[in-house]
Amino acid sequence: MKCGKCNEKGVLELQHGILCKSHFITYFENKVFKTIKKFNLIGRNENVCVATSGGKDSLTGLYLTKKFIEKEKLNSEVFALVVDEGISNYREHTIVDLEEFCTEHNIPLKSVSNKEEFGFTLEEAYPIVNKGTKKKPCNICGVWRRYLLNKVSRDFGATKVVTGHNLDDEAQAVMMNIFKANTKLSANLGPISGIKEDKHFVQRVKPLYFCTEKETRLYVLLKGFKVQFTECPFSHIGYRAQMRDMLND
Repeated sequence: MKCGKCNEKGVLELQHGILCKSHFITYFENKVFKTIKKFNLIGRNENVCVATSGGKDSLTGLYLTKKFIEKEKLNSEVFALVVDEGISNYREHTIVDLEEFCTEHNIPLKSVSNKEEFGFTLEEAYPIVNKGTKKKPCNICGVWRRYLLNKVSRDFGATKVVTGHNLDDEAQAVMMNIFKANTKLSANLGPISGIKEDKHFVQRVKPLYFCTEKETRLYVLLKGFKVQFTECPFSHIGYRAQMRDMLND
C-alpha cells in the first residue's frame, strides 16, 4: 500500500486516497487548523484552557492548540486543566502521563479534584446518590466535571475551554439525543458548544470536531505520544457506550 502523494508506505486509506505517515500527519493537523480558523475557535490575545485527562483526544487537542497559537503568532496563552474524579487504578495513571507530556512541551498544568471541591470522590459519592435516584456514575461525573471545568477555568482567567471531543463523540451525542427524545439538546452541539453566550460560562470549543476517533488514535501513535489506551471502568455501563457500539457495528 503506497501513499498517493509519494512512494512511501501508506498508513491509512481515506476516501480520497492512501496517505503515508508524513502526509497523514500534515492532513490531520491541517484539518484541525482549518476547523479552528473557519469557526474562529481561538483568537488573538486569549487565555486558552485545554480540558485534559491524559487520554489520546485531550493530548492531541492540547498539543495542536499550542501548535496553532505558535504557528499563527496569536500572542495567546495556553494551559492544561485536569479534573481528578477519584477513580482508583485509572485516573492516577493518566495524570502521570499528562504531567510528563506538559513538562516535555512546556505547558502549565492545573489540577482540581472532586474530593477537594465536593468532599467526595466519584467512587464515594456514587453509592450515596444512587440510593435515591438510580443514577449511573456517568451522570454524576458529567455534571461535576462540567461544573469544575467552568469554575476553575474562570478562576484562572480563561477566555476559552478546549475539549477533545471528536467526530465519533458528536455522532454518539446526536443519536443519544434522538433516542432519548431530547432532540432540542442537539442545538448545543457543534464546534462551539451552546447557543448563547453568558458571562458566567467560559465558551467551550472543539478543534477535533471533524476528526474521527480512528484518525486521532493513529495521529497519537505516529507522533509517539505516551498514552495508555485505557477506558474509564464505568464507561461500559453508560448509555453512550451503547450508542458507540451501535454506530461502530
